[in-house]
This record gives sequence, structure tokens and C-alpha cells, in this order.
Amino acid sequence: MNGAALRLTDVACLRGGRMLFRGVDLKLEPGGGALLTGPNGVGKSSLLRVCAGLLPAFAGTVERSGDIAMSDERLALDMEAPLAKALDFWARLDRAGPDRLAAALAAMALTPLAQVPVRMLSTGQRKRAMLARVIASGAGIWLLDEPGNGLDTASLALLGRAVADHLAAGGIVVAASHQPLPIAAPVTLALTDYRPDAVDQAA
Repeated sequence: MNGAALRLTDVACLRGGRMLFRGVDLKLEPGGGALLTGPNGVGKSSLLRVCAGLLPAFAGTVERSGDIAMSDERLALDMEAPLAKALDFWARLDRAGPDRLAAALAAMALTPLAQVPVRMLSTGQRKRAMLARVIASGAGIWLLDEPGNGLDTASLALLGRAVADHLAAGGIVVAASHQPLPIAAPVTLALTDYRPDAVDQAA
């Protein structure tokens, strides 16, 4: 995990014929965190997908080192399977052992729900399950899209603790949110500042 790194240089994103943002620079090394802010539709999710390599940058370069785990609006878990089994499917793909999966369940206070079918989980519990999948992956780079959605105060505290532990271990976290998060992120990118009109005015 100590080799995790993420660097964006002059990145622009074009979607549906519309330039969402341009001129984005970001450099994160082990232990680095960044928070992407702005209203819905400004391009936060698109930037995360560019970071993950799921969406090509229209311009600029993206360099990354280390495995990536991403949490977004998709649950991506077998709804009929018990929670532990559904998470184990992904843990095996990520070559994670049972100890790491158990630790991830504990980190998100999901151990008592391990044998409950995913379809029976509440919205908040499903969100915590998505975060547990990221934790269990062992990936050095976490990309979290609106990780606070559906979480109560206690669950937000669990999120903050998990992120803090990941950063302390040399990981990298990029979180996108329109609401405050209990996450230490020395770098904050307000994507409204990178809209084409904003960039042109600054120039």
C-alpha cells in the first residue's frame, strides 16, 4: 500500500457533448486525501471515474500506482446471498483472506448482520456494506462517491475512522460529496472552480 499514488495533470472531462470541467490538477502520495465538492451535476462522479480509469479524460493525463477500490451508487452485491457471502465474492476476486473480510465487517459494525440476506438490509446498512467491500479489497486507492449518503451520525463516525486508518496505513482516499464528511482531506477541489466558464474568467 505504501506505493499508492495518484496524479492528475490538467485533466478535462467531456460528457454528452458538454465540458464538465477542465484544468484539474491533483497529486496524492501515500497518506494523502482529497475531497471533491460541488452541487450535483458538476462532475464529481465523472472525475472519480476518470481517476479509476473507467472514463477517459478528454484532455490531460492521469497517473496511478496501486490497486483501486470504488464505491458509488451501485450496490454490486448479490441481493439474495447472506451479506458475508456476498462480500466474500468480491474479497476472493481481490485476493483478500477471511481475516481482512472479518475486519471490514467489524469496521462498519456489520458483523451481527453477516448472515442476513442483502435484500433485507436497510439503506444505511447497504451503504455500510459497500464501504466494507472497499475496506476488504486491500486496495491502496479508495474512490468514494457520496459515501455519507444514507448514513446516520454513528455510521458517519465509522466511515471517518475507517478512512483515517486507511490514510495512516499509507493509503489514498478521494471522496466526492455535496455534504460535510468526517474525513481529513488536506486537499479540497471545488469543481465549480473548474467549469469552462470559471476557468475562462480566471484567465
